[in-house]
Amino acid sequence: MGVNNVNTEAVMAFAADVQRDPEVAKKRKRVEGEWVLEEGQPQFRARVDYPAGAEVIEADGAPFMGGGGRKPDPLQYCLYGLASCFAGTFATLAAMEGVTLTKLIVAAENRVDLSRTLGLSSNPIVEGVEITVTVSADAPREKLEEIERLARERCPGVYCLTNPIPLTTHLLIE
Repeated sequence: MGVNNVNTEAVMAFAADVQRDPEVAKKRKRVEGEWVLEEGQPQFRARVDYPAGAEVIEADGAPFMGGGGRKPDPLQYCLYGLASCFAGTFATLAAMEGVTLTKLIVAAENRVDLSRTLGLSSNPIVEGVEITVTVSADAPREKLEEIERLARERCPGVYCLTNPIPLTTHLLIE
């Protein structure tokens, strides 16, 4: 497979394809879900397809926001996406550098002020996000710090948080 549970041959082949044709690097991701109107159920459900299958993922709001707290809330999924994306970027960069990881734990945490969500203020909703990386590897500290810096620069999840991205919404009424 490669190093760190990363198929380095696949990464190198993809990089070579992108060098030949930059359009190959452009991918589209989509998640479509439905608000669940049945009482006592998690509030949102989506089927997420991926190359080897599909999963149904459910979210529920915290009880103080009108949900039942039966499943992770939407912000937890955002943090999960950030943590898993950062971990994947870090592990891949390490693998491509020949660094074998013996442990990689990534924690993503945010601080939120929900007063704006309630229509009670214009305060920023998310006050900050922190990523903490715990790593053990067969590499010197300086190399791991370089990998962490590159992961911060190259992680798509980090990019989404740190760069303005155009957002378009469409309302379809049936």
